[in-house]
Amino acid sequence: MTIISRRFFFAGSACAALGACVPAGQQTAELIAAGVDPVFAGMYGEIEDGPHTVPTLDFSEIDTRLLRREVRFPTNEAKGVVVIDVAARYLYLVTGPDRAIRYGVGVGKQGYEFKGEAVVGRKASWPGWTPTPNMIADNPTKNRPWAGGMPGGVNNPLGARALYLHRDGADTMYRIHGTNEPWSIGQSVSSGCIRMLNHDVIDLFNRVPQGARVVVRNSSRERVARIQTGAED
Repeated sequence: MTIISRRFFFAGSACAALGACVPAGQQTAELIAAGVDPVFAGMYGEIEDGPHTVPTLDFSEIDTRLLRREVRFPTNEAKGVVVIDVAARYLYLVTGPDRAIRYGVGVGKQGYEFKGEAVVGRKASWPGWTPTPNMIADNPTKNRPWAGGMPGGVNNPLGARALYLHRDGADTMYRIHGTNEPWSIGQSVSSGCIRMLNHDVIDLFNRVPQGARVVVRNSSRERVARIQTGAED
């Protein structure tokens, strides 16, 4: 398995609990001492991101196969194209001939409904969120208080970043966004579109410009099995 090289790491300062700032190198060392793979320890530590803090990933909540890495990815798509395989629960950013950065994702209802191509029509850091009428009807206790909108922040279900997908100049209402529920990556979740770990959506946001092409597809059952067993890494 090919692990993403260090030039792909998202660099950020790190602060520990109780407000005591901890150098990134020290934080990485502590994660390694706790048994975390050194590569992932360098990618998923705490990030100070403007007024908000992305906490260190709880590695007990996610299968390491879903963490960011560089992989072999046979494709005819050009460098910079985003390919979402909703069946396999992976998003790929093509980096060159038969190579891509792969990110694990969670897929919501809309993730299964949307197929085909779109472009990144808008990008937002720490986006606000407004539940749809259906979301309010499905879970009024949780969602009705935010009928007027929830400001961006660590408790916002859209997470640290959002990429809004457009087709023919119109918003598809389909988003790629972060999440405050890292355990949901790799799962079919009850609402939302394509969700990523906050660390990963920040990384993708920094690499993908507005106007980038996005392809949403379902792979065959056989290919999903190969991907999930690491046969295509």
